[in-house]
Amino acid sequence: MSNLVKGRKLSREKDQRKALMRSLARSLILKKRIKTTKAKAKEVSVFAEKAITKAKKGDLHAQRMLLKSFSPIVVNKLIKEIGPNYKERPGGYTRIIKLGQRKSDASEMVIIELV
Repeated sequence: MSNLVKGRKLSREKDQRKALMRSLARSLILKKRIKTTKAKAKEVSVFAEKAITKAKKGDLHAQRMLLKSFSPIVVNKLIKEIGPNYKERPGGYTRIIKLGQRKSDASEMVIIELV
């Protein structure tokens, strides 16, 4: 019996999916709010929250782990601005707000933002 695998495939291969998550998380961190589809938002929420949790520690190891996924500009913003803001918060750093369907293909659109 085959078991379900955690996460969504988003009709992409592994490397494309990884690049998409990095790109969406980078935009979310830099702009603090992005508009995307519901499935992508749910996936990037998990990815970004793990990055913010690492950034909360703020030590050298956390910085090096974040540099594997993000550019130095994003890592600096995570460690110096975003991490300290969520020091007391145990989790749930993102919020998803539904917008309705996109006209062209009826995809469910949402806004994902940092709380």
